[in-house]
Amino acid sequence: MAARATWKGFLKLGELVCAVGLYTAVSASDRVSLHMVNRKTGNRLSRRFVDSQTGKVVEREEQVKGYEVDSGDYILLEPDEIAEVTPKGDKALTIERFLPCGEVDDLYFDRPYYLRPADQSSQASFAVIREGLRKQKVAAVASAVLFRRPRSVLIRAHDEGLIATTLNYDYEVRSAQEAFEDIREVKMEPEMLDLARHIIETKSGRFQPETFDDRYDDALAELVRAKMEGRKIAPPKKSSAKVVSLLDALRESAGVAGGAKAAAKKAAKKAAAKKSAAGKAPAEKRAAGKAKAGKSSASPTRKAG
Repeated sequence: MAARATWKGFLKLGELVCAVGLYTAVSASDRVSLHMVNRKTGNRLSRRFVDSQTGKVVEREEQVKGYEVDSGDYILLEPDEIAEVTPKGDKALTIERFLPCGEVDDLYFDRPYYLRPADQSSQASFAVIREGLRKQKVAAVASAVLFRRPRSVLIRAHDEGLIATTLNYDYEVRSAQEAFEDIREVKMEPEMLDLARHIIETKSGRFQPETFDDRYDDALAELVRAKMEGRKIAPPKKSSAKVVSLLDALRESAGVAGGAKAAAKKAAKKAAAKKSAAGKAPAEKRAAGKAKAGKSSASPTRKAG
């Protein structure tokens, strides 16, 4: 594997141990990168820490972390004090339990990593763990000290390797109940739900991340190219929002009756057809009467006696 491991250690399941490496699965390195530059000189700016009261630059050796206990009042924490209380890692990713795949709410997913054997001798043990997870359709929950912090990690089988996803702590995930508590109940007409179902069915597909466009990054890249080539680019057109009822919006989205305009056209067409049919009825009746009279006069008369 060409990429460099961000962490190396051992995956442990009881007495089964294999050397593994974690590799970043998600990276923003391919995005357009912008820097802060001095408009006058064109030189790149460097970031420096400044004392908020004196305005003077504070050099690295004078910088220290602090916890604010009151406004402007901090408890200072020296680097060696922090290092002393920080949990020490033993380079072990220890599997503690197994869960059915899909049981962990993805709100708890933090960052995914590729997990693979670190050497040839570890591949057999690694394969046993991977195939065990795959056959049983379970994920493993493991613990480790990663990047100086104790973390819980969800491990799942993926192709020939494993995906290790660090998990958010429970206190980091905000309450859904609090987020949704003021959403009022809405009474919906049956047609609305039928239209919503129709829209979902007609737009159903498969997950294809390669089709997703990062329009912000694309726009920045195009802007950079245009400035390099000395040309101007037209700003994107703003979409005009029409004010329509919820039902009409659903109808237009579903392509059913074309919304309010089509509904009006349909009603007008229906009325015109009704009027035309009403006008045709007397004419057809008169024509039928004439045909009947003509038929009677043309009939042969029977001679008497």
